[in-house]
Amino acid sequence: MTRQIREQLNTLIEAGELAAGTLLPSERELANTLKVARNVVRGAYEQLMDAGKLTSEGRKGRSVSSGRSSSRGGTKKRSGSKTSKGSKARKK
Repeated sequence: MTRQIREQLNTLIEAGELAAGTLLPSERELANTLKVARNVVRGAYEQLMDAGKLTSEGRKGRSVSSGRSSSRGGTKKRSGSKTSKGSKARKK
């Protein structure tokens, strides 16, 4: 299911039917609409973010990326890991 959702969204983005900056439905909203588990939608969104097709808008949600070169979702995750390590150090 994750692959199917990812491919359908990717097709819409490539065809220009989802324009750059378009906010996508929340994970919960799309999962309820499609009658699938939320983690299925999350996986599709994360794969599209890794491919540079989507960007995170924080609490606003995810939007279609304006360029193909912004596939730096992994960088943000790494910096988050550093923050976690820092907070573990503070707890000691």
